[in-house]
Amino acid sequence: MPDGRATIAVFDIGNVLLDWNPRHLYRRVFAGAARMEWFLREVLTPAWILETDRGKPFQDAVAERTARYPDLAAEIEAFDSRWLETIRGPIAPSVDMLDALRANGVPVYAITNFSAEKFGPACAAFPFLGGFDGVIVSGDEKLAKPDPAIYRLLLDRYRLSAADCLFIDDVAANVEAARDVGMQGHHFKHPDGLLDQLRHHRFPV
Repeated sequence: MPDGRATIAVFDIGNVLLDWNPRHLYRRVFAGAARMEWFLREVLTPAWILETDRGKPFQDAVAERTARYPDLAAEIEAFDSRWLETIRGPIAPSVDMLDALRANGVPVYAITNFSAEKFGPACAAFPFLGGFDGVIVSGDEKLAKPDPAIYRLLLDRYRLSAADCLFIDDVAANVEAARDVGMQGHHFKHPDGLLDQLRHHRFPV
């Protein structure tokens, strides 16, 4: 790795490559924003969603929530049956950069907090997700960022040097965890910032 430059790009998927937010679905389910925000704060909490990313089956997760909030059974079940509606679509400038890296022969990997059940449908809906040199899906591994083990798993499985990797994620804690295992990191906030970072490392984009 000359001059401390990364030579491998490792992407998060949600909110780096795909515009994911439960609100994209639940704005269609609830008539008012206040009720939706309460639901996402108290019922379909971030911690509950993370459990599905760690591998908890959707059937079990939905049943557990429905037992606690039976009057919201339809709204809870929608997170399973209408899950693809939580994705607005690709973040086009980021996908363009990913495509440019691939076209120029740069190794590209992904570490994503993603339900194993939903990753396949997402790949079918957004075929660019199928072109990574390797992917670590949290739901398959029963590990989730920012657990250091999930980054080490990528490095070990694909025989990568941490220092060669630029890890890109929209969550600061996930980037810090990657740095703690020796990767270089970029906290994604906007595609323009990512473009600057890739150019800093002299990636061909």
